[in-house]
Amino acid sequence: MGETEDERTSQAGQLFENFVQASTCKGTMQAFCILCRQLELDPSNYTDFYHSLKSAVTSWKAKGLWSKLDKRASHKEYMKGKACTDTKCLVIGSGPCGLRTAIELAFLGAKVVVIEKRDTFSRNNVLHLWPYTIHDLRGLGAKKFYGKFCAGSIDHISIRQLQLMLLKIALIVGVEVHVNVEFIKLLEPPEDQPNEGPGWRAEIRPAGHPISDFDFDVVVGADGRRSTLDGFRRKEFRGKLAIAITANFVNRNTTAEAKVEEISGVAFIFNQKFFLDLKEETGIDLENIVYYKDNTHYFVMTAKKQSLLDKGVIIHDYIETERLLSSQNVDQEALLSYAREAADFGTNYQLPSLDYAINHYGQPDVAMFDFTCMYASENAALVRENFRHQLLVALVGDSLLEPFWPMGTGCARGFLAAFDTAWMVRGWAQGRAPLEILAERESIYRLLPQTTPENINKNFDQYTIDPSTRYPNLNANCVRPHQVSSIFNVCPHLCARSADSDVAFFSQELEIRPRQLLSWCQKQTQGYRGVEVTDLTSSWKSGLALCALIHSYRPDLIDFDSLNEADSSRNNQLAFDVAEREFGIQPVTTGAEIAAEREPDKLLMVLYLSKFYEIFYATAVPAAGKLSIPGKISWLVPSQSAAPPAEGGNARENKVRSMATQLLAKFEENAASGEQRRQVGSKEFPQNLGGSDICSFCQKRVYVMERLSAEGHFFHRECFRCSICRCTLRLGGHAFDSEQGKFYCKMHFSQAKVKSKTRRRTVITFDWALLTALILQLLFFNQNFSYRATPQVHRVPFLGCAGLCVSPGPWLGRHAGWATGCVGRRTRLYSTCAITLLYITVIQLQIVLVSMLVCLCIQPQRSSVERQRKRQEKLVQQQARREQLKRLHRAQVIQRQLEEVEEKQRALEEKGVALEKILRGETGDQSSDEHQLLQTWFKLVLEKNKLERYESELMIFAQELELEDTQSQLQRDLRSRMAMDGNTLC
Repeated sequence: MGETEDERTSQAGQLFENFVQASTCKGTMQAFCILCRQLELDPSNYTDFYHSLKSAVTSWKAKGLWSKLDKRASHKEYMKGKACTDTKCLVIGSGPCGLRTAIELAFLGAKVVVIEKRDTFSRNNVLHLWPYTIHDLRGLGAKKFYGKFCAGSIDHISIRQLQLMLLKIALIVGVEVHVNVEFIKLLEPPEDQPNEGPGWRAEIRPAGHPISDFDFDVVVGADGRRSTLDGFRRKEFRGKLAIAITANFVNRNTTAEAKVEEISGVAFIFNQKFFLDLKEETGIDLENIVYYKDNTHYFVMTAKKQSLLDKGVIIHDYIETERLLSSQNVDQEALLSYAREAADFGTNYQLPSLDYAINHYGQPDVAMFDFTCMYASENAALVRENFRHQLLVALVGDSLLEPFWPMGTGCARGFLAAFDTAWMVRGWAQGRAPLEILAERESIYRLLPQTTPENINKNFDQYTIDPSTRYPNLNANCVRPHQVSSIFNVCPHLCARSADSDVAFFSQELEIRPRQLLSWCQKQTQGYRGVEVTDLTSSWKSGLALCALIHSYRPDLIDFDSLNEADSSRNNQLAFDVAEREFGIQPVTTGAEIAAEREPDKLLMVLYLSKFYEIFYATAVPAAGKLSIPGKISWLVPSQSAAPPAEGGNARENKVRSMATQLLAKFEENAASGEQRRQVGSKEFPQNLGGSDICSFCQKRVYVMERLSAEGHFFHRECFRCSICRCTLRLGGHAFDSEQGKFYCKMHFSQAKVKSKTRRRTVITFDWALLTALILQLLFFNQNFSYRATPQVHRVPFLGCAGLCVSPGPWLGRHAGWATGCVGRRTRLYSTCAITLLYITVIQLQIVLVSMLVCLCIQPQRSSVERQRKRQEKLVQQQARREQLKRLHRAQVIQRQLEEVEEKQRALEEKGVALEKILRGETGDQSSDEHQLLQTWFKLVLEKNKLERYESELMIFAQELELEDTQSQLQRDLRSRMAMDGNTLC
C-alpha cells in the first residue's frame, strides 16, 4: 500500500512538472487536462479545485509554489476566497491583463471563465517590467514557471512567455479557460422570464460551444484596442507622427550571441553621434532604438518618415497615416532590410546572424505602426440592467487605455487596472449601490494615465487589490455618483454619453486681458522717478518703465537711480539683457530700435510685457530682495554654514582633502574672473542684422508672433539650424561662436575651428569643476553625487546654454559641514561658468584626469573573495542598466513632447502672423472689429507664452538627463579602470 501511495505521489509530481514545463498554449492546456484526469480532479469545481490540487501534488518543487500562492490568497480583501462566491465572471481575451484580472477574481472566490479566439501564444515582442510588476509576478511564483525570469541586467519578458506563465497560474487557481472561442456580442435576458429565466449571456462562435449557456454577472473586456464590448466611447490622442518598427530575430543561444550586450535604450537626446553615424553609414534615420535578448533578439526603434521614403520602405508619401502605413504602401522586403541594417549597426555587427523569427502568420516577425495614435476609453466601467438582471461591464488592458510605447506602460498600468477592476467586482458582490461603485471606479481611473514607477507606493509588499495600498494620493470620491448616472442602465442601442460625464483633466491657466495687464504694470511701477504708465506703447519708450518693473521685484539687478531718462537705447537694452539672463525672457527687439521709433509697437509690447506678468503674477516682494518665481522648478541649494571636520582620519582622506581644497581655490579664481568678465558692460548686438523684424538667416520678414532670438539674432524657428549638419536647433540646446557669428548643435561645436581664448579658459574651468566634484565624490565614498542644470539660463559668450550647479546633497555624512561649505559657497560660481555641452575631447580629458587621481590617491585593495566581487559587479551593472532605462524612458518622452510643442508652436505662429497682418492693415481688410482682433491676439500671446515655458522646462529636464548619463558613463569607466588594476571603490 505504501509503495502504491509513493507511486501516486511520484506520478502526480511528474504530471505537474510536465504542466509547469509546457512551452505552448496547446501544450499547457493538454498537460492540464491530463493532470486533472489522472488525479481525478474536476476543474469546474472552482471553489475547491486549488485545495484539491495542492493536496494531490506534494513534491518539493510544488510546495514552493503553494506557499507563494497561499501567501497571496491570505490577503484580507479576499476574505479567505469567499468575497465573491456567488459571482460569475466572463473575461474576454487571454492577454496578460485579461489573465491577471481572472486570477484576482478567482482569489476572490468568483466563478471565472476566460474565452480566447486563438489557441496559440505567438507574440514575441518583449515587455519592459516596472519594479512592482516584477515583485507581483514573483509573488505568484514566476520563477517556478520560468527560471530565467528577470535574471538578466534588464528587466523584461516576452509577451508569449508572460501569457504562458499567467495561463498556468490561472488554471491552478480554478479559472476555466476556453480557446478557439470568439466573442460576438452580449445577449440580453429574455423578457418573458424576468426572475427565473437565464440572465446575461454571450453570443459566441462556434455557436454550439457549451460556454454559450453560461450566465454571468460581470463581463471584463480584455481583447485589445479593438474592444468588442459596446457602450464605451473612446477618445483618440494623436500626436506628431511617430513610426515604430519592431523586429524579432532567431535566438540560437550560442556563446557569440550571449556576449552581445542588450541596449536598454539609445535616444537621440543623449547620443547624437550614434544616430548621425547611423544615418551617414546606412541612410537610416532613427529617434531611438532598444534591444532586448529573450526567446528572440527583439529590436524596437522609432524611424523618421523621410528616411523610410528614401530607403524605399514607404512607397508613396500620404498625409493620412492610415494610407501612409497601409500594407499596399509598404515594401516588405525593404522593411526587412531596413530593420536588419539598424539592428546590425546597433549591436556593432556582433550578432553572427540575423534571421527573422516567424510569426503566427508564417511570415518574418517585423511590424511597422504609428504609436502616437492612442485610444483611451472615456469610462472604465458601466452597468446594464434589463428585466431585473444587472450586469457589470468593465475594461482592462489596451481596451481601457493604450500605452505610450516609449514609457513601457502597457503591462504595468494594465496590471493596476486589473487590481482596480477586481476591487470594483468585490464591491459589486457585496451589494454596494451601482452608482457608488461606478463613481469610485471612475475616480481611480483618473489616476491611471498619470502613474509612473516614481509616483506609486514603493512598499510593494503591502500591495493588494485595495487601491489605497498602491496609489499614495488617492481620492476615491473625486467623481460623485450623480456624475456617472449616464453609464448606469445603458442599453446596447443607447451608447452615447453626455458631455458632462466626460472624464477629463483641466489645468488652471492665467486668464488676463490687455486692460488688466496695463493696470498691473501701473501698480508695479507706481512711484518711480520719470515713470508714468498710461498705455502699452509710448509709456515704455524711455526704458525706465521696464527697468522699474524689474527693479520692483529684484532691486539687486538694476541700479535704478543711476539711469538716464534721455538714454532710451541703453535703458531698454539693459532691461532686455537682465530679463533674458535672470528670468529667461527672450527679447523681441533691441534698445536701439525702440529709441529710433516714434513709439514702441503695441503688439510687440503686449507680447513682451505679458511674459513679465505671468512670471511675477501673485508674487510678493521678498524682504531680502530675492524673487521666488512661482511655477519654476526648485533646485537644492547647499547650506551656507560650514565648519571643517574634526581632525583625524587616515592619510588618504587628508591627502585628497588637501587636493580638493587647492582645486576649489583654483576653481574660485577662474570662476570669479569669468563672473567679472560677464558683468562688464551689456551685451553688444551685431549691427548688420537689418533689425529685429528681419530674419538673421534668411533675410525675410519675421513677424512678432513667430520671432525667436538668441545672442542678439532674430529669426524664424525653421531657420535656426546648425551651421554644419543643418539640423534644427532649440533655444537652450545650442552653441554659439561669437567670433564667427555662427550657431552649432552640441555635437558639432567642438568641430568648429574656434580660436577664442575665452573658449579655452571656459572649457578648462569646466574640467576643474567636474574634477573637483569627482574628488569630493571619491573622498566620501559615494556614487550618487548630484548634478543639476539650473532653471536660470546663463549666456556664456560662445555657448548660450544652461549652467551646471554642483550640489553636494545629503551623502556627506560626518564630513557634511566642511564639504558643504566648500561647495555651497561656490554654488553661484559653478552655475555661471560650468556648461552642459560635452565634447568627446573633453570627456577623454576627464577620464585621464580621473585615472590620474585614482593612481595618486587610491591604494590597491585586492578583494579577498573573487566571487563576492563579481556578485557586487553584477548588482552594480544591473542597477546601472535600470537607471539607464529610466533615463531612456524619460528622454524619449521629453523628446516626443518637445516635438509636439514645436508642432503646436508652428500652428500658433501661422494664426498669429495672419492676425498680425490684418491688425497692421497689410491685407486690406477694414471690416474686422479691431477690439475683437486685439482680444484674439492676446489669447494667442498667452498660449505662446505657455508653450515657451513648457519648452524651456523640457529643455532643462533634457540637459539634466544628459548630465546624469555622462556622469554614469564616467563612473562606469572609472570602475572599469579600477577593476583592471585590482582597485575597489567603496
